[in-house]
Amino acid sequence: MKKPMETSRRGRIFLSGILPAALALASGVFMVSANADAPTRAITIVSGTYGGNCGAPRGNLTRELERHCNGRETCDYPLPGLHKGGTTLACPRDFHAEWHCDHADFHTAALGPGAKSGDTLVLGCVESRGAGK
Repeated sequence: MKKPMETSRRGRIFLSGILPAALALASGVFMVSANADAPTRAITIVSGTYGGNCGAPRGNLTRELERHCNGRETCDYPLPGLHKGGTTLACPRDFHAEWHCDHADFHTAALGPGAKSGDTLVLGCVESRGAGK
């Protein structure tokens, strides 16, 4: 079993594995190891619809959603200022987005009826490797 403290040939004392970490923290350097071989997957928007539940045409926000999110791995999309015929008491509107990840996996996400300017929908193509996957 290795001792945590070892003496080198020149009489200097080193803490195995602890000294490099302590020096990095003391100098303010924090390193995160990432897998450089992990592929980045890009969002490709299929459609974005605001108020589809109230009869609005499918895809009425597609171009805006494409400009904001296409090519990114993750995208926080804040619903912009309300368009003509925005949410009313008679029909609280929803927001629905559809996208592909590298033209393969198909995803959907939605903000429920009553979605308003500034509400945020998060789209992503990050592969989940955690429990349940």
